Amino acid sequence: MQFIVDKISRVYPDWNKRPLTETDFYKLCKRFRIGVTEMPLTVGGFYYRVSGRDFIAVDSKLSGPKKLLVLFHELGHFLLHTPDSGATANFHGIQKSSR
Repeated sequence: MQFIVDKISRVYPDWNKRPLTETDFYKLCKRFRIGVTEMPLTVGGFYYRVSGRDFIAVDSKLSGPKKLLVLFHELGHFLLHTPDSGATANFHGIQKSSR
């Protein structure tokens, strides 16, 4: 667990020093060149990678603390996991299958 806290603290020095905002989220996404799309979804959001680019999709019906939770949750997938090859985007109808 300490590894995760150290990694996030290096990426964002204000981590765990004050409440992070939606503005903080968008600054981090800009820094890492992550595209963010709001659209009607049946899930809160998801992180995916297509053609070497990273994206976060978030349900456009979300607002307030719930939206903030989903945004940072999906950013966590970018920071801590191997990028998805597009299967998630295919599943949610964002990217057409290459077959």
